[in-house]
This record gives sequence, structure tokens and C-alpha cells, in this order.
Amino acid sequence: MGNRLLDVKNLKTSFNTHLGEVQAVRGVSFHVDKGEVLGIVGESGSGKSVTAMSVMKLLQYPGKIKTGEIIFKDNDIAKMSDKEILEVRGAQIAMIFQDPMTSLNPVYTIGNQIMEGILKHTNLNKKEARIKAIEMLKKVGIPAPEKRIDNYPHEFSGGMRQRAMIAIALACEPDLLIADEPTTALDVTIQAQIMTLLKDLKTKTNAAIILITHDLGVVADVCQRIAVMYGGLVMEQGYAEDIFYKPMHPYTMGLLKSIPRMDLEEKSRLIPIDGTPPDLLKPPKGCPFAARCPYTMKICLEKVPPFYKESENHYAACWLHDEDAPKVEFDTGVRREDTND
Repeated sequence: MGNRLLDVKNLKTSFNTHLGEVQAVRGVSFHVDKGEVLGIVGESGSGKSVTAMSVMKLLQYPGKIKTGEIIFKDNDIAKMSDKEILEVRGAQIAMIFQDPMTSLNPVYTIGNQIMEGILKHTNLNKKEARIKAIEMLKKVGIPAPEKRIDNYPHEFSGGMRQRAMIAIALACEPDLLIADEPTTALDVTIQAQIMTLLKDLKTKTNAAIILITHDLGVVADVCQRIAVMYGGLVMEQGYAEDIFYKPMHPYTMGLLKSIPRMDLEEKSRLIPIDGTPPDLLKPPKGCPFAARCPYTMKICLEKVPPFYKESENHYAACWLHDEDAPKVEFDTGVRREDTND
């Protein structure tokens, strides 16, 4: 526990709309240790980003944390006042948002936006903060940072805007960095560059990272542990090696089968997960994946499954692991030798 940085316990977050209560996060628990990279994966609408916004306490009306604990350095973020969270947000926990074009302020220079956090959370003066901002731009690979610091967001390419967002997030040397779909809307080459940058910065700063994505391929080479979310719940958690080679949940298996692979025959079809995610205005009373699962049993429709442990660090919420359930062998086709090249 001495290594524990963040501990989220039974987090429930809802949005009270004119149509009713959208139960976006329905009892999520996970932890992040110091210097660790945790991947949170799942389809759009599974509750990943809402979980991140809850941890940052950035939810706006009608969003609200209903119950749960968000323990960061022995303090419960869920119970912090607006004034208290301002001292944590940006300084100790920082976030890289999905779309840098809408997250960056178009009327302020990149330099001003990096300096804002530095001036708020450190004792540096304006001149020193500018020097620090130039250092951050250099660190994230922006060419000619002494000139580009005075550019506006529209003068940066998509990949450079994302790098600028990373510079803003890391400017105050936070202990925890939350990266919410950091490669969205970027081409494959720039995606690879951004992920390489995050890996390098993690090594240099030893900051813990929560990497949120719908793409299992993105987390394969970066994360130590992975939490798989669906329908506002965590379906499976484990070390990356366990998730890829020994998945315990049919949803995880479906995600793995749906990603492109270099070892498959040319023009071979990907295997999609049939159906659509559940309506969280009226979430199912049983397993949220039951309507799409090829192994659904009667109990899956009636009761949310508990977590079954394969090991101390690998567990899944699936009735198939009950001692009375039929035995099913999960085969994703992924082999260890496939990644040894």
C-alpha cells in the first residue's frame, strides 16, 4: 500500500437529464501505483472518460458523483471543495484531453497557456515561467520552441497541438497524468510518435499514467495493467500479459478478436462484436454484456456477476467462472510468439 497513489472505490457517477438518470459509471474500482501505467479500455459510451472526469472532479451539471471514494495520496478527492481541488488539479494530477483543438484556448498563445499553470502552482516569476514553458515545448519535441511559444493553437498542426497539450499537463511535474484518448483524430504515424513521447516522458519523470482508449493495440506496448470497461462497469482487470494472452471475459475476447493483426492472412475479415452497448438510462439488471455475449446463460440476464479471481491481480466479472457454469475455453488467436519479433 505504500506504493499506492490513487485508489478508486465503488465510484458511481450519473447525469440527471430530462429523460431520466444516465448511470454512466455504476460502481467502478481500480488503483494506480506510483510510476505505473494503467490502461482503461472499452467502446465509446463504456464510462471511461466519465471516470477520468470524476477523478479530476471536472464534471459539470448535470453530472454528479453519487457515491464512492477517490483516494489520492490519502485524501478523498470526491469530498474536496472546489477550492481544495484547484490546488491538486494541474499540480499533482493533470489531464490530456481528447481533442486539443477544442481544449486549447484559441485566443491565447501556446506559451501563455503553458505558463498559466506554472505561475499558479509554482513560485516562478513570469520570466522564469516563460523559460520553463520553452523547456517543456522542447521536451515534447516542438521544433524552434523559442519562436513557437508565441504561436496560437491554429498555427500548430494536430500532432503539435497534442504535444502542446502534453507540455501543459507536465509543466508542473504532476504525480499522475490522465491521457484521455490522446491519439484521437491523428494519423497513424503521429499516433505512434505521441505514444513514444508518452513512454519517454514516463521514463524521465516517473509519473504514473492512466491511459484511456478504445484501442487495445495502443495499450499493448505501454501499460503494465489494463482495466476493461463496458456499460459503466469494469469487466476485467489484470496485467497486460494476462489480458492479451489469458482473457477471462467474453467482452475482452471480443475486443481482441476485432483488432487488426499482422499475422493474419491478407484480406481476412475482422470479427466484430455484434449488437450495441446497453442504454444506461435503463441499464440491464444482469451483466451489461449479456445481450451481445455468445455464452449468455439465464443468470447473466438476472444478476450482475461478482469478480472471479484467476490470480491476485487478474479477475473478471463473468458467471462463466462460477463452479457450476459450463467450461469455456477462450481463444483469441493471440500467441506470445506473435509479439516476439
